[in-house]
Amino acid sequence: MHAPLVVFDLDGTLVDTAPDLIGTLNTVLAPEGIPPVTLDAARRLVGAGARVMIQRAFAAHQRVCDETNLERLFQAFIAHYSDHIAEQSRPFPGAIEAMDHLESRGWRFAICTNKLEGLARRLLGALGIDGRFPVICGQDTFGVPKPDPTPLLRTISAAGADRAAAVMVGDTTTDIRTARAARIPVIAVDFGYSDVPPAQLGADHTISSFAELAAAAHAMLRRDETAASG
Repeated sequence: MHAPLVVFDLDGTLVDTAPDLIGTLNTVLAPEGIPPVTLDAARRLVGAGARVMIQRAFAAHQRVCDETNLERLFQAFIAHYSDHIAEQSRPFPGAIEAMDHLESRGWRFAICTNKLEGLARRLLGALGIDGRFPVICGQDTFGVPKPDPTPLLRTISAAGADRAAAVMVGDTTTDIRTARAARIPVIAVDFGYSDVPPAQLGADHTISSFAELAAAAHAMLRRDETAASG
C-alpha cells in the first residue's frame, strides 16, 4: 500500500518568499522607472511566476512590457533572485512542525510549484529542508506549468505515490484548478498570495495555520476512501 502524499505549492504556501521576490522585482524594475512595489501588494503580484509578476507590475502603472523587454527583465530577475533567494524567505509558522507530525504518521511530501525547478531546489536547500522532498517539480520540470494537471500528476507518480492517496496544498486559483483537473483533493491556505479571497477559491478545505493541516489532510483521504467504497 502506498504511503499518503502531501504535494505542496511553494511560494505563499509552504514558504513566505514575498520579501525576497518583491525585493528582486523592485531592483529589476527601478531602471524602468516603475515605482517600488510594497509588500502589501505581493498578493496581487506573486504566484504565477516571475514573468507574470513583471507584467503585473507594469500593468499596475498602465504600462505594457513587450516580449523582448519582458525576456530581458526576466533574465535579470532570475540572476538577481538566485543570489538573494533566502535572505528573508522563511517557512510559514508551523510548517516544519506540521510536516514532522505527518511524517511520524507515515506521510511523505513533494513540491509542485510554478517556480523554476532550479530556483525551488536552491531555495529549499538554503532553508535546509530540501531533504524532505524526494520530488521537487517546477514549471520547467515537465515542460508545462500549472494549472495544467500534468505537473501534479507526474509529481505524484515520480514520488511513487498513488493518486488516491495524495492531497495538494496551495494558496491560489492556479493550485485549485490544477488539483481539480487532476482529480486530487486540495487544501487552501488563507495566508498566502491569492488575489481571490481564500473562501472563494473553491478548495475542499481551507486552513488558517499549519496546525490545522494534519486533520485536514486525514479528512481528505477519509472522504475519498468513503466515496470510493460507496
